[in-house]
Amino acid sequence: MAARLLAVFATQVQAVVVAWQVYDLTRSPMALAYVGLAQFLPMLVLLLPAGDLIDRFSRKPILAVSWAVGAVCSGLLWWLSGHGAAGVTGIYAVLVLFGCSRAFSGPALQSLLPQIVPREQLAPAIAANSMIMRAASIGGPFLGGLLYAAGGGELTYAICFISLLLGTVLLVALVAVRYAGAPAPTQGTMFERFGAGIRFIRTRPIILGTISLDLFAVLLGGVVALLPIYAHEVLHVGPQGLGALRSAMAIGEVSAGLYLSLRPFNRRVGRTMFIAVAVFGVANLVFSLSSVFILSFVALMIAGAADMVSVYIRGALVQFSTPDHMRGRVNAVNMLFIGSSNELGEFRAGTSAAALGAIPAAIVGGVCTLAVVGLWSRIFPTLRDVDRFEEASTISEQPAARAQTD
Repeated sequence: MAARLLAVFATQVQAVVVAWQVYDLTRSPMALAYVGLAQFLPMLVLLLPAGDLIDRFSRKPILAVSWAVGAVCSGLLWWLSGHGAAGVTGIYAVLVLFGCSRAFSGPALQSLLPQIVPREQLAPAIAANSMIMRAASIGGPFLGGLLYAAGGGELTYAICFISLLLGTVLLVALVAVRYAGAPAPTQGTMFERFGAGIRFIRTRPIILGTISLDLFAVLLGGVVALLPIYAHEVLHVGPQGLGALRSAMAIGEVSAGLYLSLRPFNRRVGRTMFIAVAVFGVANLVFSLSSVFILSFVALMIAGAADMVSVYIRGALVQFSTPDHMRGRVNAVNMLFIGSSNELGEFRAGTSAAALGAIPAAIVGGVCTLAVVGLWSRIFPTLRDVDRFEEASTISEQPAARAQTD
């Protein structure tokens, strides 16, 4: 948990500083769009080898190497800022490398958790770890905004470098893997093994519906990429205010995560997830229409709390539905969907803002999120009606049984 805290803290600090620095250099919404695209494209290319390697080899060293590469990226951004070479081209190049590291760190991190805690403690462990990660998301953006305002990018990137390096050391030295299952079989080519993972997801309506709901809801409705524009031109709050806005969602996420880690629920989980995503969309709509900082802050807090509930349910459903030898490939696809919803969501928001303006783009996104909730509740009734997490493994086995019978 300490290692995750440091890694997420560094990532969040770096995200807010990169976004502000790029917009400060260009004043272009499209430049912010390319920030997301530069990180997403390498994740897309490396999805296949990442999932296959994570299932075939020990997950802890893969995660350690990916965090170490992330530290190198922070060091490169530190060097660019310190040598007066922080042009957007150099920043984009470093973000491509950072996207490569995230292609492995995301699915490795998600796949490692069930090997650290026993199955009966998995759901509350997901909530506790998510809460810890969101705690880093509170301090990270806020501190990132303050540090950039006080000392520019050089000091901020140095702190990111140290945090990622220390997180890597803690992971290697102290994290024990006690519940690892047998590795995935090595028969066939990498493409064939990954194809088996894709078929597994496609025949499990709970997994497919869960990760695709997150993809389209956040892809179409996310407003994070527009926060620098809102801070500059709508709310007029500067880099400190941008850090506070980035932290607002994390405050809501941590509050909900703390509650869920202490009082995890296990009833009507499918319906609750759909309700949470709908609340996320409504809160983003309120933010898009607000020109008052306090109202915008509260709206983002509510959106963060709703997102935390969705993350808790989504993570537990995917973990309960997936055998250990398949988790690397399933979580790689899940990471691609999450990366798509975040990085491609930033690209979508930036291009929409360039074409329509920031406020209309945010409004359209919130409406689209609500439309996705209604459509997915009809397309995936099995997901909507699932009651308990434990039912996910039973429901997930039914398509496989029918395929064997056929």
